[in-house]
Amino acid sequence: MEMLAPYTTLGLGGPARDFAEASTAEQLVSLVAEADRNAVPTLVLGGGSNVVVADEGFDGLVIKVATEGVSVSRDGEQVLVTVEAGEDWDPLVARAVAEGWSGLECMSGIPGQVGSTPIQNVGAYGQEVAQSIRCVRAYDRRTRQVVDLEARQCGFSYRDSVFKRDLARHVVLAVTYALDVSELSGPLAYAELAGRLRAEPGGRVPLARAREAVLELRRGKGMVLDPGDPDTRSAGSFFTNPVLTAEQAEALAARAPGHPQWDMPDGSVKVPAAWLIEQAGFPKGYELGPVRISTKHTLALTNPMGSATTADLLALARHVRDGVREKFGVTLVNEPMLVGCALGE
Repeated sequence: MEMLAPYTTLGLGGPARDFAEASTAEQLVSLVAEADRNAVPTLVLGGGSNVVVADEGFDGLVIKVATEGVSVSRDGEQVLVTVEAGEDWDPLVARAVAEGWSGLECMSGIPGQVGSTPIQNVGAYGQEVAQSIRCVRAYDRRTRQVVDLEARQCGFSYRDSVFKRDLARHVVLAVTYALDVSELSGPLAYAELAGRLRAEPGGRVPLARAREAVLELRRGKGMVLDPGDPDTRSAGSFFTNPVLTAEQAEALAARAPGHPQWDMPDGSVKVPAAWLIEQAGFPKGYELGPVRISTKHTLALTNPMGSATTADLLALARHVRDGVREKFGVTLVNEPMLVGCALGE
């Protein structure tokens, strides 16, 4: 049996009952389709950067996505870049910056593979892939057909999509991004990044400068994978920023007057999870047994010595979630996919 811990950035997870690697989209579809016909539980595993696998492992077939390929075509003032799901994300961003393709630069340094980006609607520093995705090619396990879904069919919202809302239905095969042909970044929408670049919010800077600044910021938070930095042995941000209704926001304001927030176009309010965690008494470096909150970034839960178990990590996650709920009445939701395990109530 293949141990899954080495395939995850957390270094956690037990064995897979069966394990296979798919090097082409056709092979990926064939493996999934055959497993479905035989009613075999299946886990499609990408870069392992946004997943928490149970200590018991996975009692079924784990398919490691190892597909490769990038094709480029021109569409007026944009380029269409179609990328196989198994390609690593950051090398794609580096190429886009080098080629003068604008639209991905603020998502530099994010670990994982291209296939996961539409599932999570991956984003950082004011950009998200929903802004640039033109089309997602996927295998629909319900209809047993390969389908091309336009962006409007993907149901993108904050860290969400139709793929995430029904993880068992689609297997992402390739993603097409529509990127502007420009040496300048997209408008800077994140104050921290604009400040680092000494630019006005909404301003634009050379692509390479934007990428360098994002990588600097991410390294400072332990969010660029580095074998020498134990804070990067994580699944990135473990909790999403809560999006509250107007009524929920009013209740929070009564408990925490003047708390930081972002007003959303639909009238809801987004609150920084990191602030809630810190104010609830969980600072950077907070430890619980062999796991801890990153010393650089409050949202990351880490396995710093590589000696923890998934049960240890989930115990810390529950401790933090429950502490925030008790103090603020807000329930944090995990961002990584939990395989064979759960936070529970």
